Formats: sequence, structure tokens, C-alpha cells
Amino acid sequence: MDEVEIPAHFLCPISLQLMRDPVTVATGITYDRDNIEKWLFSCKNKTCPVTKQVLSNSDLTPNHTLRRLIRAWCTLNASHGIEIIPTPKLPVNKTQIVKLLIEDAEKFLDHNMQLKCLRKLKSITLEGERSRSCLESAGAVEFLVSIIKSNNHSISQELHDSSSDEFMKASDEALSILNQLQISDSCLRKIINYDCGFVETLVGVLKQGNYQSRAYATLLLKNAFKVADSIQMTSTTRELFTEIVRVLRDQISQQASKAALKILVQLCHWGRNRIKAVEGGAVMVLIELILEASENRACELKLILLDQLCRCAEGRAELLKHGAGLAVVSKKILRVSRVVSDSAVKILCYICKSSATCRVVQEMLEVGVVAKFCLVLQMDCSYKTKERAREILRLHSRVWRNSSCIPSHLLASYPSS
Repeated sequence: MDEVEIPAHFLCPISLQLMRDPVTVATGITYDRDNIEKWLFSCKNKTCPVTKQVLSNSDLTPNHTLRRLIRAWCTLNASHGIEIIPTPKLPVNKTQIVKLLIEDAEKFLDHNMQLKCLRKLKSITLEGERSRSCLESAGAVEFLVSIIKSNNHSISQELHDSSSDEFMKASDEALSILNQLQISDSCLRKIINYDCGFVETLVGVLKQGNYQSRAYATLLLKNAFKVADSIQMTSTTRELFTEIVRVLRDQISQQASKAALKILVQLCHWGRNRIKAVEGGAVMVLIELILEASENRACELKLILLDQLCRCAEGRAELLKHGAGLAVVSKKILRVSRVVSDSAVKILCYICKSSATCRVVQEMLEVGVVAKFCLVLQMDCSYKTKERAREILRLHSRVWRNSSCIPSHLLASYPSS
């Protein structure tokens, strides 16, 4: 192919490669379909790459004449190693998808027809960004949500019935497609605003689904709460927190665990949600997870969440109830990242100020919390973190200052009263 010069008008302006499926945009410029679809749908651009003009629409018109010329040129130069480009498959359009959804809706109770439709939708999602965008605009997201909702209700009603397996299959398939669709924020916002049962439906999946479905449901919830308003965030149920904590405890997958942590961090911005999370067992699970080795970002999320939960008395009580709570938090200071150190010092600061019984003050001395505070003053930490450590050391100086539990090289940095 290097021996043959490709005509310039056969090359895609984006990739500078021979076009296999030339399509023309609203400005009249022709591109290879794959490249322009990535530009418009994956990169979310609204302009023509060549002219920089804003496109009046995202329609892609097949350039049949140019495609025939390219195909003829390829055939003519086949002896030089030029590959003959096959006729491209026509992409699905909105009308075809709407027809598919209507046909399935008419046979909604037929499990086989439902699964057949879902498999067709899944194959469409694999065709590219344009097809996924087309699915969303045709109402496929709402359709998939309705299947999950209907089937979950049927599963809960007929839990011991053989047909529950069929309902579960359809629900699992619909969840998988929803995640592959990469739903836009505007569509998600529309669903949670007009379908008050959407979050409850996903909580039902977390309760009854298999590991994969629970992972998908967690990822959907993470995206949904990113676009939710404060009323929706504060009206979440205790059951939601219990199930999200269970996802964390079961360690379904690294992606699901991180999504679960992000959900809890987001929701626990509000005080009333912190108590729900504590009651759902979040503090105990977090301490156990912090004990394990994990990558930095996950460890940061765990400490940030624990910091939020320890702002309420119930959270601090749970941390102190765990035999290794204080030691685990203290151990992470200066070992992972500045974010982790800051959060850990804040947690211990809440304990020292609001929950410091004689037993707790003594335990802090014995497990090395006090020595770690002294080390913080010597190390390169943020100003606020050093100030917190200094404040707590002064607060309990009568008990801690002359203790033999603090190494002499650290005792020198103990602040004067």
C-alpha cells in the first residue's frame, strides 16, 4: 500500500486515513463515519473539525458517490495490496428503535420476546456512540427502567416461583444495557425527577440481585446522585444505606466499591444521612477495609467518609466500639497521602474534643496516637493539620506530656501549654 498514492479526497480529514464509510455533515465536509462519530458523540463536540463552524444538527449523510469511487479505486489497485472495502452496514436510526420498543411493549409479559428485544438493544449499544445516543433519544432508557421496575416487583411477589428466574434474567440484561449506554446527565435528571421509584427500584436490585447486577445498580446510583437535588439526597431511606454498605462489605468489585464509597461521601454531606449510614454499619465496615492494603484513592475516600461519619456522636461511638478503631486511623497518618493524613487527624480531633473519656485518652497514649500527633508537628503537613494536632496535644497535656509512651525524640516537639 505504501507504493500507491491515495487520492487526497479519499482521506478522512480527521485521521488522514482512507475512508471506509464516508459521511457528510451539515457544513458539507465529508469524514469517515467512525472518526466523526467519535468527534461528535464521544468528545461531545458541536463544531465541524475542518471549518470550525457550529453544526446545525448532528445528522450524518452517507456519501454514496464518494464511497463508490473509493471502492472502485481499491478494486483497481488490489494488485498493489489495497484492501477492497466491504459495503458498510447501515446504522440504526431512531424510527427503527422506537418501532422495536413499541413491538416489545405490546408483548411485555412474554419473557422470550422481552429477552429477544433486550439482546437487540444490547447489540445496538455496541455499534458506537451515535447508536447509543439514538437509543437514549428514542426512549430506550425509560423502557429499560420500566422493565427493571416491573420485573423486580414480580420477583418480590413470586420469590419462590420458577418464573422468577426469567424475570431476573430480563432485569439483569436491562441493567447491563443501561450501564453500557452511558446515560447523559439530562436524561438521568429527567428520570429521577419524574420517576420517584427509580432509586427504590435500584435498591431492590441491591437486595435481591446477583453480584454483577448489584455492581451495575451501584454504578447507576452513583451517576443518579451526581445530578440529584438536595431534597432527593436528604430523602434517601435507611434501606439504601444498608444496601450500599453491604456492597462495600462484600467487595463485589473494585469499581463497585469505589462507586459505593462515592455515593456515601456524596450523601453524608447532610447530617441526617450520616446517622443513617452509621446505623447501616458503615463505620465498622470502613475500619475493616482501612485495615487492608488498598490503592491511594480508595483509601482517601474511606478516610473522607469516616471523617464525615465521626462528626456525629453515633459515628464516634461506633469507631470507639471497634477494638482497633483508634489504632487503624492513627496508622494511616503520614503513610498514604496528605488527604488521608488530614482526614485521620480530623477524626481523632473529633474524638478528643467530644468523646474523650479517661479510657479513650489512655488508649490513645497506648496505641501511639499521641506519638503520631507529635510526629505530625515535625513533618511536612498542612498548616491546619498541624494546628489540630497541636490543639489536641495541649488539651490533654496533663495526662500525656510526661508519659513514657512517647519516644524522647518526639517528646521534644510536644507544645507548651
